[in-house]
Amino acid sequence: MDAKLSFKYDREADILYIDTTAPYPEQESEELGEDVVARLNPDSGEIENLEVLFFSTRLMRREWFELPVLAELHPISQ
Repeated sequence: MDAKLSFKYDREADILYIDTTAPYPEQESEELGEDVVARLNPDSGEIENLEVLFFSTRLMRREWFELPVLAELHPISQ
């Protein structure tokens, strides 16, 4: 799926949301480990959203942060 990534940080809950689409009730959730939750398209199984729990505390513990997913990034043609 080719989609723009949008990032939103909820300071109160300390969660970073990485979205390709707005979350919707039919999505399935799967914990990927290390407090990262993927929201999956129910038909294709593709990851549409990621929720990184305890984001600020995670950054304070380490200099580097990696997501447990593969990504293929391309610039948007204008």
